[in-house]
Amino acid sequence: MLTTDGATILIVDDDVVNRHLFSGILGDHGYLTEEAASGEEALARVVLKTPDIILLDVMMPGIDGFEVAQKLKESHDSASIPIIMVTSLNDQKSRERGLLHGVEEFITKPVNPVELNTRVRNLLRLKLANDVLKNHNMGLEEEVRQRSKDLLNSFEEALYMLMRAAEFRDDETGAHVRRISYYTKSLAASLGMDWHYCETIFLASPMHDIGKIGIPDKILLKTKPFKPHEWKIMQTHTTIGAEILSGGSSPYMQMGKEIALAHHERWDGRGYPLKLTGKEIPLSARIMSICDVYDALRSKRPYKLGYDHDKAIKIIRDGDRNIESAHFDPDILDVFISKSADFGDIYDSISDQ
Repeated sequence: MLTTDGATILIVDDDVVNRHLFSGILGDHGYLTEEAASGEEALARVVLKTPDIILLDVMMPGIDGFEVAQKLKESHDSASIPIIMVTSLNDQKSRERGLLHGVEEFITKPVNPVELNTRVRNLLRLKLANDVLKNHNMGLEEEVRQRSKDLLNSFEEALYMLMRAAEFRDDETGAHVRRISYYTKSLAASLGMDWHYCETIFLASPMHDIGKIGIPDKILLKTKPFKPHEWKIMQTHTTIGAEILSGGSSPYMQMGKEIALAHHERWDGRGYPLKLTGKEIPLSARIMSICDVYDALRSKRPYKLGYDHDKAIKIIRDGDRNIESAHFDPDILDVFISKSADFGDIYDSISDQ
């Protein structure tokens, strides 16, 4: 049986009373605790010694809990550390933002000791199980590597089958999904991302619109402009998609979740659902955004004709009544324009026919 006795928990809170309170509660259950009074101190402590779990307050001077979580999850060395976010904020947007930055659990002030202990124990048991599996896999030879490759191939097949099932309710096609994989992988490579990132976004990006499964047909299939209340419902496909994918522990599901949630955010803050700006938007979603717009411009739909490659690039670069260059990360836009011929080749080689 996996035991969590002696696990180290880093408590991050600028309020010394709260830190001592949490230390007392967790210490009574056999955990070792360390404390950090700021986000900056927490990041420094994690570099020196990796805790088993982090209890992280949201509202702190300097960098807040959201930024701390983002930095931890962006680092290879700390990405696997489970985070419980402790907050007095109980609104949906705060939780969505926490999910976006990789937070595993939430607990609301005033903290219930039984709830705190239960959430800590459950996350630690999950982490221990994952660590055992990870260590086991590291010791396996070629047979296991081959099985892992076969499993990945099966995952890819199942993913595309799932996305095709979702698209039977929409006007998009299987070719669109496959093109998106190649667009995003190509653009990520052109941006200098490593092999692992490129392979992950290749499998994660097709899940961007999986949340449309939860949108009523009368809205999803509508060919006329949406009424305001219909548009509000349509926008929820982002949060629905993130919720569907939030249970996955694989890097493909985790990246898929952030893409599903944020691929309609805009660099200038005029996107949805969180109205994030600039680099608040995950890189994967910024890459996905411009690829999705390009393919939408090229593709024929019941309510519009498709543009040729040159026209689509001109609209993305110069804008039209719906699209502005300010919607996109300017660095990604520059790379996209410079490599635009690759996108034309991908579109032409993966047909809707």
